[in-house]
Amino acid sequence: MKLKVMAVGLFLFSCLYTVNAQKFVNGSELELIGKMFPDEPGYSRLDTTKWPDLPDPVKSLLQHSAGLALSFSTNSNKISAKWCVGGAGALNNMTPIGQKGLDLYIRRNGKWEYAGVGRPKDKCSSYTLIENMEDGWKECLVYLPLYDELKSIEIGIDEDAQIRKHLDPFKKRILVYGSSIVHGASAARPGIAYPARLSRNTGYHFINFGVSGSAKMEASVAKLIASVQADIYVLDCVPNSNPEVITERTANLVKTIRAAHPNAPIVMIESIVRESGNFDTKIAAFESQKNINFKIEYEKLIAEGVKGLYYIEGKDLIGHDHEGTTDGIHPNDLGFDRMVQIIEPVMRKVIAEIEK
Repeated sequence: MKLKVMAVGLFLFSCLYTVNAQKFVNGSELELIGKMFPDEPGYSRLDTTKWPDLPDPVKSLLQHSAGLALSFSTNSNKISAKWCVGGAGALNNMTPIGQKGLDLYIRRNGKWEYAGVGRPKDKCSSYTLIENMEDGWKECLVYLPLYDELKSIEIGIDEDAQIRKHLDPFKKRILVYGSSIVHGASAARPGIAYPARLSRNTGYHFINFGVSGSAKMEASVAKLIASVQADIYVLDCVPNSNPEVITERTANLVKTIRAAHPNAPIVMIESIVRESGNFDTKIAAFESQKNINFKIEYEKLIAEGVKGLYYIEGKDLIGHDHEGTTDGIHPNDLGFDRMVQIIEPVMRKVIAEIEK
């Protein structure tokens, strides 16, 4: 009798294993979107060996996979992932999912919708992003970690299912250069960073060139930005610069881009109002002066005849109830949502201009 029970148990286990078995596909076999130069291999945003003059912090931060995503279609009812990241230390203003995890979106009825996350456990992790889905093909995006270097990734599907490389679902290229806010701090998930949200909302590709704490408009960075082929350039770099640097470097950044791309719109965005200055008057005055200087530089450029400039003020970007940040500096998910509500209409206007 015991042998019979054991045999039945083994048979049931075998059936369960067959039903739940998965096969894994290397991420290199899928479409990787979001790189500054699409033909470069790997999961970093830039091959910095080709840019020796970049500041070291910028080189390091561009190894992070912020804004990159795998694009594919599958008819699997379950999607899993195995991935390994570098050794970046935990950040006290980021969730582990946002910093080192994955974020799955699936397009349904023409709209991208959140489907699941990959929760990191160590340098190498394995997690089921979603299961028990209905039959049929699904168009998917898996956003990669915001604040660590991705070393490898595999996507798991049902043994009897298929997966297909899916080309970039977004049109054109809009480069967003900026601070940790562009980089993604403090989004709870990779897909909440505002460039990613703008991509899904508009159908246009917002490329993430956020370099946390290091968006200081250096001449070498200006040359890099100008070398990237994009249809629109967005400059959200005020938060990382002091008022003097803004005065010294803004014009060079804009003119370097304009010289290489005579007709491409350039959108200049002021810093959000830092909630750390809500009661601290010294911080409030310092942050306000940065925006004042940025506006002055914008007006000088207009007076000099530089065409195709657009400007977004920072006073409304995260609202006025003082609830839009995680730490008084970086937007939380509510803050990012409010930023999108302000920035998206301007971007739609600019996009309409270039499509005339």
